[in-house]
Amino acid sequence: MISEAELINGCKKGDKKAQKTLYDKYAAKMLGVCIRYFRNIDEAEDALQEGFIKVFNNIDKFRNEGSFEGWIRRIIVNTSLNYYKSNLKHYFGVDYDEIQEVIEDEKLNFDNLSVEYLLKVIHNLPEGYRLVFNLYEIEGYSHKEIAEMLGVSINTSKSQLMKAKRSLQKVLVKKENLI
Repeated sequence: MISEAELINGCKKGDKKAQKTLYDKYAAKMLGVCIRYFRNIDEAEDALQEGFIKVFNNIDKFRNEGSFEGWIRRIIVNTSLNYYKSNLKHYFGVDYDEIQEVIEDEKLNFDNLSVEYLLKVIHNLPEGYRLVFNLYEIEGYSHKEIAEMLGVSINTSKSQLMKAKRSLQKVLVKKENLI
């Protein structure tokens, strides 16, 4: 079994076998990241491929500060966002009156909901909601960082997150009432 350091060094030297091993090791997990940003698998796979090209072209910039997987993930997220923006099909709308609204704290029983169902619900959010929700709630970016990445205002990021949460809440409350 090849160590991560040996794998990284092989990739730095342009070793095709090391690149394939690295790709095989991380591609499935990173495709899961890409899928959260796109409606169809083809776009997610395209972003994944572009992301790994960037990983291989920039692997010499990895400085062993933090996890290697985290470094790859950040490249994949940024590539997905850039790919999305270059193929932008949806414009963000801001309703400033809604920014101040607070989502009611409903008591939901999530024991009956599967991870697959929750991912499906998130995946079915409108484009802008889904992007901001993923970046803020799953990836952990701040609204300022999201605004810079997507080229929108901080208030737009906050509004999209609030709308995403409200939309998710409606679906989950409806599901809860059906169970």
